Amino acid sequence: MYESILLPVDGSQHANRIVNHAAELAQRTEATIQVVFVADTTRDSLTVVGGNVVDALEREGESIVADVADTLEALDVEYGTDIVQGSPAPTIVDYAERYDYDLVVLPTHGRSGISRYLLGSVTEKVVRLSDVPVLTARMQSDERLRFPYENILVPTDGSPASIAAAGHGLALASTLDATVHALSVVNDTSLGPDVRSALTVEEREQPAVEAVEDVAAEAAEYELSDVRTSVEHGPPATLIREQIETNDIHALVMGSSGRRGVDRILLGSVAEKTVRSAPVPVITVHREP
Repeated sequence: MYESILLPVDGSQHANRIVNHAAELAQRTEATIQVVFVADTTRDSLTVVGGNVVDALEREGESIVADVADTLEALDVEYGTDIVQGSPAPTIVDYAERYDYDLVVLPTHGRSGISRYLLGSVTEKVVRLSDVPVLTARMQSDERLRFPYENILVPTDGSPASIAAAGHGLALASTLDATVHALSVVNDTSLGPDVRSALTVEEREQPAVEAVEDVAAEAAEYELSDVRTSVEHGPPATLIREQIETNDIHALVMGSSGRRGVDRILLGSVAEKTVRSAPVPVITVHREP
């Protein structure tokens, strides 16, 4: 499933949890983890130590990377390390794509400081920009980092992005022998009153029904026998959260779409709301429309 995982680190107080989670995923998939620290060139980090000009961020990064390496060594995970300079989000995205990583793992809550990865900052930008799938975990008190995933939620609307995400989710479920929960949501309010009045409930549901049935049919290719489908009406982000609670979901895989750049995931989109609010890891998978 995964051969190489990119793990950007920033030394946040919750770093050990995300490192351990990435390590568990790497162990199960026999992947190598590349630990990378980005010394943010948008910040003034040069200082003088012992009469020599040094980069304080790079020195900090060396310490942070060494600590993570010690953890991975103790967990018997194959790993590499690197310290690079650049603007963090685009540097992470370019690094992941240049070296053909299969997954980027990032927390969505870090410390405030000279090298942070905060939701609304680096992590959110990476999710928007990356062509490589990104696993995010909020690192808040209600976050549930359980592994291996036994229940994986795959929201789908039949779009190219959700189809790509479904394939990723099914492959992951096959690797972990997990149950797949395919969900499609009919957001009636987005249709407008004229459209709602012109269509029957069955007509409004038909695309959603077809979307989850397609996921169930594709699951056979992965030899997955436990696939559960559901079609719901209401706000998608809210219903996704309800599904997480109702079905004891351990991770969800969903698509993002749009143009490369800031418009890839529009502020307030379902994917972005889910990354912000889901109490379990979210893997976002991109595909150009």
